[in-house]
Amino acid sequence: MAKNQTVFQRYEKKYLLSEPQHQALIQQLNAYMNTDRYGLHTIGNLYFDTDRYDIIRSSIEKPLYKEKLRLRCYGVPKPDTLVFLELKKKFKGVVYKRRVEMTLAQAQQYLQSGEKPAGETQILSEIDWFLKRYQPSPKVYIAYDRLALYGKDDPELRITFDQNIRFRENALDLSKGPWGRQLLGPGQRLMEIKISGAMPVWLSQMLSELEIYPTSFSKYGNCYKDALIHNTNRKGAIHCA
Repeated sequence: MAKNQTVFQRYEKKYLLSEPQHQALIQQLNAYMNTDRYGLHTIGNLYFDTDRYDIIRSSIEKPLYKEKLRLRCYGVPKPDTLVFLELKKKFKGVVYKRRVEMTLAQAQQYLQSGEKPAGETQILSEIDWFLKRYQPSPKVYIAYDRLALYGKDDPELRITFDQNIRFRENALDLSKGPWGRQLLGPGQRLMEIKISGAMPVWLSQMLSELEIYPTSFSKYGNCYKDALIHNTNRKGAIHCA
């Protein structure tokens, strides 16, 4: 298993932009931010849940603490491509992301049979506990094309723009490619501002002038409400509004 393990702790604020808002904001951000070295790139994710979708149902109720597990890739992976198994937690508005890097083949072996990659780590132990508690399985594939920016004066300030968000309920394998049903309307972008503390004044003013306001938007949550909830109802679970 690769030694690269990463822990993130930050605030993540989400905004749903129209095409005109996106274009106007990008032009203004050029003075303060740079595009990261990957440019526009595709991210694929597998989200895991129980058969009754207990994890996302709890998350939609907006508790003080929530958590989820996903397997993430960049591009379309092959068995020996490195992917990220991520445990994402949120407590009182602060997002904590803990992830372990391994090959797609290693991740599939671990998630299907419990056989861990070599090298026990604290993060892997936490993921192992999550798997034993919930006994989850893949429930939805979500992909999107992302453009990421970082601050010229503060590289920890990151803004991402996700477009062409699509999802599917079948072929739940990262190697099958980034296809699926559209989640957003034409021209819409999901923007996320990732900060460790207070938002810069210049950015707050920029958003206010363009009438861009924060929203509550979960990709997995919206997929659940758009399609997966019907699977839950068929299993006799409580309907979640």
